[in-house]
Amino acid sequence: MSIAILSSFLVVSLLGMPLAFALGFAVLVALATGGVDFNMLPQRMMHSVNAFPLMAIPLFMLAGELMIRGGLAERLIELANVFIGRVAGGLAQVTMLAGAGMAAVSGAAVADASALATVLVRQLSKVYGVGFSAAIVAAAANLGPIIPPSNAMIVYAYMAGSSVSVAGLFLAGVVPGILLTLGMMVIISIMSKRRGYPLTGETISLRRIVTEMCRSWMILLMPVVVIGGIVVGAFTATEGAAVAVVYALLVGFFITRKLKVSDLPACLLQAAITTAVVGALIAFASAVTFLVTVDLLPARLSVAIRDLTSDPLVFNLLVAAMLFVVGMFLESNAAYIMLVPLFHPIALAYGLDPLHFGFLFVFNLVLGMLTPPVGVVLFVVCGIANITMGQMMRHLWPFVAFGFGLLFLFMFYPPLVTGLPRALGY
Repeated sequence: MSIAILSSFLVVSLLGMPLAFALGFAVLVALATGGVDFNMLPQRMMHSVNAFPLMAIPLFMLAGELMIRGGLAERLIELANVFIGRVAGGLAQVTMLAGAGMAAVSGAAVADASALATVLVRQLSKVYGVGFSAAIVAAAANLGPIIPPSNAMIVYAYMAGSSVSVAGLFLAGVVPGILLTLGMMVIISIMSKRRGYPLTGETISLRRIVTEMCRSWMILLMPVVVIGGIVVGAFTATEGAAVAVVYALLVGFFITRKLKVSDLPACLLQAAITTAVVGALIAFASAVTFLVTVDLLPARLSVAIRDLTSDPLVFNLLVAAMLFVVGMFLESNAAYIMLVPLFHPIALAYGLDPLHFGFLFVFNLVLGMLTPPVGVVLFVVCGIANITMGQMMRHLWPFVAFGFGLLFLFMFYPPLVTGLPRALGY
């Protein structure tokens, strides 16, 4: 039954069908081949989405929409431009810092890609050309699921169970997120110097810095309040997401004054659509997970891998190679929902640190959002910039290669990932 489920899911996905349709089709195949009582599945599907932790996803999505419509993205861009606008690749560097700032609020790569591409692609294209500009926006947007808060980490922690803490995963992403941001800024500087791109931005002055800091300190405080509250235990990740929504409303209405009451229905609708899609995926995937568990696939897979190797590092490398291939063809949410219940227990059986393995799993699939042919961030940016994926990938590959280089660094030196969470008791 398991072979029928997975093969039907892969075939339908590769045909370009929507993900929820592919999962639903896999469930029907399982029912037809396995003789499972159909009445059990609706209950399990409902139970899978009736979970308090999952409320964080629509709330963080809503906070991101409010941030975009409230002008917080533009304010972050202006602040970044004051500090690094005159260095090599200045406007591109500003885009990367703006992406990191938005990642610290929204937690979603797609929302960040849409906002950054809409606001910056046209300006960037005047200086760097549309291909390089689109690549910079895609790389900056992909920081969203790595720098906390991260919707991907919430989904992973939920699918992995009690052995992984959402707050612990958030903290695990702090140092890697900083290293990834700084590394990509160095790449931008090198590429800009080699290609002779002109300097942009204004000359740095103390007066301008103080002015922008005074205008933007409330926005910069937002991730500190939200992430800090989750880490110290003042509230859960779900409650922190609600705090982010309230904070974004207050800043949008009273600080930037760009958010209007008339904008709220559109923000709520977009968050609801995203939530419905994720909820449907989790519901169908829970049914598939139940069916393959009944068929003893996780146990058989665990035995097969343990027979193949007893070395935890080799297991990590095998998982990384598999996720690299998976990330090229499957949307990341599907991979979390389908694969975490299979591989997380095996990682525990190998004695791997659940936080370390969880972060590597998320980081690998996040990089998959930048690898063709199925990279959701690529599709969003290409659609807004009106270019082909090939035009953008010619400029994007150094950032993707650097990301995979960091993945292996984090794999071979776990303290870069686990040091901060362990220091804070996770």
